Amino acid sequence: MSIPSRLLSGKVGLVAGVANPHSIASGCATAFHAAGADLALTYLNEKAKPFVEPVAKNVNARLLLPVDVEKDGQLEAAFEKIQQTWGRLDFLLHSIAYCPKEDLHGRVTDCSRSGFSRAMDVSVHSFIRMARLAEPLMREGGCILTVSYYGAEKVVDHYNIMGPVKAALEGTVRYLAAELGPKGIRVNALSPGPLKTRAASGIDHFDNLIDEARVRSPARQLVSIDDVGAIAAGLVSALARNVTGNIAYVDAGHHVMS
Repeated sequence: MSIPSRLLSGKVGLVAGVANPHSIASGCATAFHAAGADLALTYLNEKAKPFVEPVAKNVNARLLLPVDVEKDGQLEAAFEKIQQTWGRLDFLLHSIAYCPKEDLHGRVTDCSRSGFSRAMDVSVHSFIRMARLAEPLMREGGCILTVSYYGAEKVVDHYNIMGPVKAALEGTVRYLAAELGPKGIRVNALSPGPLKTRAASGIDHFDNLIDEARVRSPARQLVSIDDVGAIAAGLVSALARNVTGNIAYVDAGHHVMS
């Protein structure tokens, strides 16, 4: 998909949560770069870094920063580095989610207190923290994006506790949009259809989700990380200057089906 090469020229963006070249965040980073943005990327830890470095190289990322949102100070240090490097931030993508395996694979009814707390902290509160840190860097406005899924709205088999967690994330998008809107900061969520990413592989019977999406989507096809990246680039650009508080479905129309 062709993206106008100067759509984001002169813009500075942060892409948080790149896991590997096949992740949603990677698709978005590629699109941002193609549109002319200057980027900072994050990786989880030293074990993950070799999988993220090729993405950073491909998008000419000026910064590649360690960010484990469960470790105190790492997120703050990343934003401080952005402040030192550019003195501002025009957009950010939050693509971070986690739930302990035993809670992800069990019933919502049986979710542990600790598992629910970790899932909410990593998947939702980290988004709030990023918005708070980004706010002073977006003095002339900006855009903040996160990544959700249709399981936030309707019950999806085997998505389990991540459904309520993503529902909380989408609610947070709306409240942040209302609070930050007067400062010219827009907040939106991307809601892609099922994609074969490392994160999605942790969901039980994920292949069934893929097959169902392919058969039942009005377009009769699956989406790609490039499709998601193209929408993300448009949302953080001036083309979407009055779009905020929205959930942008990128799922070949699957969400309209009963």
